[in-house]
Amino acid sequence: MLDRPNIYLIGIGGIGMSALARYFQQSGRKVAGYDRYRSPLCEDLEAEGMKIHYEDDVKQIPSRFKAEDTLVIYTPAIPEDHSELNFFQKEGFEIVKRARVLGLIAQKHRCLAVAGTHGKTTTSSILGHLYRHAEVEISAFLGGISTNYQSNFWGHDDTDLLVAEADEYDRSFLNLKPTAAVITSTDADHLDIYGEAQSLEDTFREFAESVSDFVLVNESTNLNLGLKYGFGNQNSYYADQVQVLEHQYHFDFVHPQGRISDISMLLPGRHNVENAVAAAALALKYGLSEEQIKAGLESFKGVKRRFEYHIQKEDLVYIDDYAHHPKEIAALQNSVRELYPKRKITAIFQPHLYSRTRDFLNDFAASLSAFDEVILLELYPARERPIAGINSKALLDLIQSEKKSLMGRQEILSRFSEEKPELILTIGAGDIDQLIRPLKLALLK
Repeated sequence: MLDRPNIYLIGIGGIGMSALARYFQQSGRKVAGYDRYRSPLCEDLEAEGMKIHYEDDVKQIPSRFKAEDTLVIYTPAIPEDHSELNFFQKEGFEIVKRARVLGLIAQKHRCLAVAGTHGKTTTSSILGHLYRHAEVEISAFLGGISTNYQSNFWGHDDTDLLVAEADEYDRSFLNLKPTAAVITSTDADHLDIYGEAQSLEDTFREFAESVSDFVLVNESTNLNLGLKYGFGNQNSYYADQVQVLEHQYHFDFVHPQGRISDISMLLPGRHNVENAVAAAALALKYGLSEEQIKAGLESFKGVKRRFEYHIQKEDLVYIDDYAHHPKEIAALQNSVRELYPKRKITAIFQPHLYSRTRDFLNDFAASLSAFDEVILLELYPARERPIAGINSKALLDLIQSEKKSLMGRQEILSRFSEEKPELILTIGAGDIDQLIRPLKLALLK
């Protein structure tokens, strides 16, 4: 299946799909695909030689891509009535989900997987960076763009180790059979798939039981298996002596054989100290020295859209973050308050998915109410159809902040061209990323 000369990806601009596209491209295949809009990531893929179009139009599929020599890859986000998907089905193409393809690739390596409802992208990116910085050849499939390398993939089939972000959506991570795994969190999410939180937790347990060698689990979960990590000294791996000095986190990494003292992280956020502990634990278990781990952690620059600074001035700070779950928003708010305790924080948030907003409406309101001002964009539906009564206005009504509003993008840009906040955040997993550049320009006027 994986040896087809032509690879076509429906939804090629997705973060997981684009990593696969890069994998096949660097192995010499002809790669093409469709996506809904031309994002900066799609532009990067085009610059790397991939042919992409942005209309659901079978006439734009390259004519040389035939059923006998083409593998078609898609994600669960693609609707069943998608005309290109239906065309490939009708014409007898081999069509597989992204998760299955990643699982087949991972079988060629010892797979170090990072799973969890929050934190998996940053943790897997740190882990991949630790090896790359130490000049150890691995392969890495990441769920975000590494700032150090400006990519979400590197490697080849001949590496021993493969780092993979293990996605729980649609139970995709059950396609992986890892050598080792970290589980960062199991908070309720994707209830449109799982129905209830217990079902999600049970699936994480099933994933953990598929791991052949080493399982590391965050202390916050209810999974009574593997070794634990976190901040408490009852854990096998933990952060100690955590402090903030000049907007940077310093900590010791304690492990069963010793301690790595005074690690200084470029990456902000207490939750990212915890992510660093998880990545360091796996790297130490699978071949890296204490010296390599310390040097790697101190040189990690972060992941695009994960606590990403866009303006960092004495009188103005602008941070963008992908947080799209109440627990993630709460963690973001806590980290920003710890770093900038005297600043007034303005948060611009775009709700993502009708089902997630419905399932956690009160929790979203509670986490957002901790900011000094909240501005909501209209909800981003992604793959979903509207749910009656669920929208940004319903969320706004529940938020307790003294200053709160629902605004359009142009209204936001007009306001912040004139008014400069002390600290501003853009938050969300939809298309709020399209606001980043114009907002930065408006703030710097």
